[in-house]
Amino acid sequence: MAFDPWARTIFQLANLHEGIRRDAPAREPAIAEAGKRRIAVKLIDRPSATTATIEWRDPTRCCYGDQVWRAMRARTAGICAMSGRAIRPGDAVYGPNSRPIPRNLGAMILASVLDRAEAQ
Repeated sequence: MAFDPWARTIFQLANLHEGIRRDAPAREPAIAEAGKRRIAVKLIDRPSATTATIEWRDPTRCCYGDQVWRAMRARTAGICAMSGRAIRPGDAVYGPNSRPIPRNLGAMILASVLDRAEAQ
């Protein structure tokens, strides 16, 4: 069987959502690693009690310099983009809320992590 580098690359890109961890303080960009992909997430502002302005840099998918995120309850399990902690359905989180539909639509940040980042 011949080795197909393109098919292997596509397979690896499809499986990048595992292994996210936190490398930086909350007010500095959090660097999450998923496979070889590095995502930088930074709190820019808290315009209201239920919104946050986030800088999101993912060189393989999308970059947003001032994306608005809104408070909500997690509908699915996931990983916090800033801390790498597990998110369970029902947890208080923030998620992207912008038009057109953003490429990082499924991303979440735990509300407690954003609260700590704001305090720093």
